[in-house]
Amino acid sequence: MSANLYEARNLVQRYNGREALNIQYLAIEEGEAVFLTGPNGCGKSTLLRLLAFLERPAAGELRYAGGAEGRKEATLLLQDPYLLHMSVFNNVALGLKFRNQTGELRQVFERCMQAAGFDDPWNFADRGPRELSGGERQRVALASRLALRPRVLLLDEPTANVDAASARAIALAVRNSTAEGMTVVCATHDPALLRAIDAREIRLGTAWDMDACVSPL
Repeated sequence: MSANLYEARNLVQRYNGREALNIQYLAIEEGEAVFLTGPNGCGKSTLLRLLAFLERPAAGELRYAGGAEGRKEATLLLQDPYLLHMSVFNNVALGLKFRNQTGELRQVFERCMQAAGFDDPWNFADRGPRELSGGERQRVALASRLALRPRVLLLDEPTANVDAASARAIALAVRNSTAEGMTVVCATHDPALLRAIDAREIRLGTAWDMDACVSPL
């Protein structure tokens, strides 16, 4: 059995004094695929932001095996990702440029675009965000996250509001990422995505149930 990559106890998050998340216990193993399900407002997106270290919890403990490196090792793909007003190539390569990892940009671009379902990546390389469909923008954003080779890939409703072909491509990319040993945590309402990937499902409580918790499995 793999060691826990994340472990949370009595984890609480509040916004404007209102409790948005309350988890008694949660453990996610290294290399595990996990689906977060539950109704809107139950805290799925909040939990993803905490796992990405974009927020600090209001109370409780969240441990990450990589320590402070979690900020670099986890990447979050939002439901409606924002692409910068630059070419697709530069959007995908931007994170690597910030990290001064520019030695194999073309190879990384091609590999990650293909992983995100683009059969001919170079046909899209010079296009801007406005020249892409919603599904294509989502897949370019996914390619930009894959280019970082994250230890943890966090996804917030990745197949919402995209066409069927893009949804299938995203599901395949996520499945391949888990097969390569990446830890994947995905919030979703999509039954097709749930069927496509062998993952543990964690159902969070209702938005009004302030005692909602995830018990140890």
